[in-house]
Amino acid sequence: MFDLVVRNAKIYTVDDGRPWARALAVRDGRIAWVGDEADRPAAAREIDAGGRLVLPGFVDAHNHVRLGSDDACVQLAGAASLGEIGGRIESWLAAHPDAEWIECEGFDYAALPGLPTAAELDRVTGARPAFALSYDVHTLWLNSAALRRLGVDRDHPDLPFGVAATDPDGEPTGFVTEFAVRGLSRDGHRALAAAGVPWADRDRRYVRLVKSLDQAIGHGITTVVEPQNSLDDLALFERARSEGRLRSRLIAALFHPRGTGEAELREFAAAAAKHHDEWFRVGPLKLYIDDVVEPRTAALLEPYCGHRHRGETFYPPAEFADLLARLDAAGFQAFVHATGDRGIRTALDAVEHARAVNGPRDARHQIVHVECLDPADVPRFAELGVVACMQPRHCSPDIAGPGHDWAANVGPERWRKAWPMRSLAAAGAVLAFSSDWNVAEMDPMIGLYTAVTRRGLAGGPAWMPRETVTLETAIRAYTLGSAYANFCEHDRGSLTPGKLADLVVLSEDLFEIPVERIPGVRAELVMVGGAVVRGASA
Repeated sequence: MFDLVVRNAKIYTVDDGRPWARALAVRDGRIAWVGDEADRPAAAREIDAGGRLVLPGFVDAHNHVRLGSDDACVQLAGAASLGEIGGRIESWLAAHPDAEWIECEGFDYAALPGLPTAAELDRVTGARPAFALSYDVHTLWLNSAALRRLGVDRDHPDLPFGVAATDPDGEPTGFVTEFAVRGLSRDGHRALAAAGVPWADRDRRYVRLVKSLDQAIGHGITTVVEPQNSLDDLALFERARSEGRLRSRLIAALFHPRGTGEAELREFAAAAAKHHDEWFRVGPLKLYIDDVVEPRTAALLEPYCGHRHRGETFYPPAEFADLLARLDAAGFQAFVHATGDRGIRTALDAVEHARAVNGPRDARHQIVHVECLDPADVPRFAELGVVACMQPRHCSPDIAGPGHDWAANVGPERWRKAWPMRSLAAAGAVLAFSSDWNVAEMDPMIGLYTAVTRRGLAGGPAWMPRETVTLETAIRAYTLGSAYANFCEHDRGSLTPGKLADLVVLSEDLFEIPVERIPGVRAELVMVGGAVVRGASA
């Protein structure tokens, strides 16, 4: 006797051996049978899917659930000008007159022509310290009071949480780059917490985490990959699990900033050995080779449009190659953040060097983002066994296209390099799709829609439509591709007998509706390990 049968369903299994089915059976938390409606076995319980589309649970390969979206912050997403940013802060202050800090998140670079200054923020914040994060969490904007509170001055531009931009006289402007590289590290968080920044408080971080975890399961994301954590952060996931808030499975990568020593690597290995089950696994290492295109801190092969500089890599190429070879020899998997074409090439060269030194192995190193890829490097992903972990929403024309900083900084002659998903798939690379929440919306439907259309959410013309992918390719990248990228394709990513019974029942059939309706499709039932965790039967 089976525990459960899902029947009257249109099941897209993402299993090449049997792509479509009408029913499936579950026993002991795993899929035990897949087949036709008429052949379905007896079970203790049946779920009638009502003819709806059933997919494997989504595996979001790069989702910052620990950062999340913070309700205690002034929300600046969508603010199109300095005036609108100021208005939102003023409204928040009116509602929170006793706040010690003014904390904001989500500002768009396009709303702040040039580098924003502390003086511009002072006009609306006054003497209270203010801390504003960009939408991609790579940049921090401070007012004068926050600069003083955090010890940022002309003698201390190099900080545990970033690098302070300075004016021609050497004075900090209020703009701090490399926040994602430093501010999200163990030392960065500790420095912010020591200065009394509430955003860095452990309880605030936990509230963000569980809010994001609730959102993930609501979208049918049954496995989340949290790509950048310190050892201090692991206690947050342990708490979420003990309190029943971890309803999606979770894989946590540990941040490896430059200068990480052997003692820390031993701690990383011990954490990976301690946390290694179907619900919570620790193991991959997150590294950065460059930053981001919008503030012109990614590493390009040629200078930025209208500028003489081409960005810098965080390591000299030879040093990075030697580092990756050492990590590879120690058995670690690397997630390498790389957005610019020179940054990506440097990362690929490092993997090639590691293979030459150590011999080939099934390392599944990932290059994350792959935003501006030179065509000469497209075939190297498959040749080197490197996974392209990409975020389709990032290439939407209403975020990165003509009229926005990404497209302007790269210049039209390089737009053909922008997020080449179809080219990579055609060359045999494994695509692993993800949201990069909270840089972009977490909902996989938005990622699927963008991948197959290259259009904005409001419609309009597609940007670089030759790099769209088929719906089948996009679904695979959000399920089996992401599972493979994280060494768990043996038990998730497809609806195959023997795998974990992680699945989602959707409100509409993605294969039948116009593509414009995909963003409105919802996860009506979500199952993890054979248990319904969202839906009428939960």
